[in-house]
Amino acid sequence: MALKATIVKAELQISDLDRGYYASHGLTLAQHPSETETRLMVRVLAFALFAHERLEFGRGLSTDEDPDLWRREYDGEIALWVELGQPEESRLRKAAGRAREVVVLNYGGRAADLWWDKLGAGLSRLRNLTVLDLPAEQADALAAWHARGFRWNVLIQDGEVQIIDESGNTLALHPRARQQSASLVA
Repeated sequence: MALKATIVKAELQISDLDRGYYASHGLTLAQHPSETETRLMVRVLAFALFAHERLEFGRGLSTDEDPDLWRREYDGEIALWVELGQPEESRLRKAAGRAREVVVLNYGGRAADLWWDKLGAGLSRLRNLTVLDLPAEQADALAAWHARGFRWNVLIQDGEVQIIDESGNTLALHPRARQQSASLVA
């Protein structure tokens, strides 16, 4: 018998002072049986970082054509393509050709460093690619907040992310830009 996805519901109140974006989002996520809690929570973080009324999750781990998150314009153009972890260089090149902006939110600790050491020179030629690193200890702290339902107030200012849960607990995250595109989509 195949395992089924776990449904996770999240409510995010986002105040992104860096982009001037303020909105509430109710999210329903399907956590594939092979998806770790860390990856799921990094997906939620990525949504908060790039929140927009048209930002949506891809179809999931089993679909190679979709990114983890993306934002399409009304005319179908892909404005933003977001990948998590350490995607293959060929996948990022394809994404860079299809989307105005491509972002990788890398969270694998030492594996992230090895991935960049291997692919960084080639990826640096992609002018519309941003690579953000989330330190392993911060990704682990985020994973510890995993629940089947949660509410967060998210404040983003000067690149720092402050998350406050419904109990008043606070988590500070500091994604670091390893590579910044010429003009990241707002």
